[in-house]
Amino acid sequence: LMNKNMDVLEGAIKEAARQGAHIIVTPEDGIYGWRFTRESIYPYLEDIPDPVVNWIPCTDPSRFGPAPVQERLSCMARNNSIYVVANIGDKKPCDSSDPNCPRDGRYQYNTDVVFDTQGKLVARYHKYNLFVETQFNYPKEAEAVTFETPFGKFGIFTCFDILFSEPAVVLVDKMQVDTVLFPTAWMNLLPFLTAIEFHSAWAMGMRVNVLAANTHNTSKEMTGSGIYAPAGARAYFYNMKTEDGHLLIAELDAHPRLSPASPPAVSWNSYALSVEKFSQNDHEFTGIVFEDPFTFVELTKPEGNLTVCQKDLCCHLRYKMAEKRDDEVYVLGAFDGLHVIEGQYYLQVTLWRGITEYVILCLPYSSTALMMLLLLFHNQVLTDGRLISRNTTSKPVVTVTLFGRWYEKD
Repeated sequence: LMNKNMDVLEGAIKEAARQGAHIIVTPEDGIYGWRFTRESIYPYLEDIPDPVVNWIPCTDPSRFGPAPVQERLSCMARNNSIYVVANIGDKKPCDSSDPNCPRDGRYQYNTDVVFDTQGKLVARYHKYNLFVETQFNYPKEAEAVTFETPFGKFGIFTCFDILFSEPAVVLVDKMQVDTVLFPTAWMNLLPFLTAIEFHSAWAMGMRVNVLAANTHNTSKEMTGSGIYAPAGARAYFYNMKTEDGHLLIAELDAHPRLSPASPPAVSWNSYALSVEKFSQNDHEFTGIVFEDPFTFVELTKPEGNLTVCQKDLCCHLRYKMAEKRDDEVYVLGAFDGLHVIEGQYYLQVTLWRGITEYVILCLPYSSTALMMLLLLFHNQVLTDGRLISRNTTSKPVVTVTLFGRWYEKD
């Protein structure tokens, strides 16, 4: 299975290099697949050394013990003169002198590796924020992994890491990377294309490029890769109808913060302080979204000013509707508290949404708090994920969601 998967990745790497790509990111679990336990994956893990050892597995494969996966990935990079990013597994022995050593005497890490155009190992990242991954261990500390190239400074982390201050925010704010490499296995369902929506919003909010390679696994509802710049998505693709993969190629600014096309930084705190405070609405109700008890207020009038509050979080909305049908309901909601559905962390969310029979096309706009704009159309979904109007008079309805994490509380 691993060889078959690497055959697929090698074909994509060759094609990307042929089209002039400098770097390619491949998905989380793109080599191992999904069906493995901690015990069954162990024989296939390799010892992945710190990149300071200056190692080219393609030309010296046995230097750190058997490393057939690293050797092949290194040769893919070297033979095609392209940087290759892949997700594999690292193993490190431990013993009773280490109080955190697992009972089986080893650490197993969900690991990203990067090989340069010569096939040299230039980066190794151990995933820090695991998402129900009992096969792997947490590293003792979060790693802020960066490397320099002739075409910008890169940082790397994996999937669930993007929701946390470490390493995601640290790489951008403190390490000042230009581009984030992001192997992931992320659910991406209508009506919310959550992978495309969130990852594009993150690139906009953090003002960096994001190269997101998503696992394509329709049985787990995972699909949706993208190449995102601060000014918007350069390319994205999702497909829930077949198991076919898809190669995305796009050109990005090597230093997006310096690009004239990059949107300027916005002081959202200053903007929020300038918003006129409106009286709280009396017609509130509660509802559950992803197990979180939201406080909602319905938009019953064609225009007006509304405020909804929960604990310390208030959302103020000034709106005007072009039209409102009988089968449509619009609500403004807020959640402020401990989110528990995928592990416990503190979350603040404001949500303005329309509930209709139609699908949502996600076109994000963001601050560092990750504001996401979603446009709602009367649309048909094409096989490549694009939406087209069913008629020529389709009118969009805007839905806005603002997510915020309380990193200090976590």
